[in-house]
Amino acid sequence: MRYAHARSRAVARNAVDLGFAADPGHVPDAAHLEALLADHPRILTAAARDRAPDRLARHLVTVADAALALLPAVLPCGEEKPSAAHRARLALAEAAGTVLAGGLALLGIDAPDHL
Repeated sequence: MRYAHARSRAVARNAVDLGFAADPGHVPDAAHLEALLADHPRILTAAARDRAPDRLARHLVTVADAALALLPAVLPCGEEKPSAAHRARLALAEAAGTVLAGGLALLGIDAPDHL
């Protein structure tokens, strides 16, 4: 989870270096991650209500796995110009990083930007 968070932050830093920013949009090949992020508030509420931090931890592992699968496609390769798809993937990666950072903090685990 910490690694996925750090990678999402690294991708965001690299995007800035390449001169493009996130722009939310639908990412067809990342529907699973989108669904996990949309489900996060419900998981968080249920984990708090039932005093079950293990539910949050399992959810964060699933988010981390889905985010790590997406990250290689976020940045353009070689001389390729950043497209709308790259910007949407970057927004999704940043959202995943935010969810991971918040969840790790709730579990008492630090989420550094660099590992």
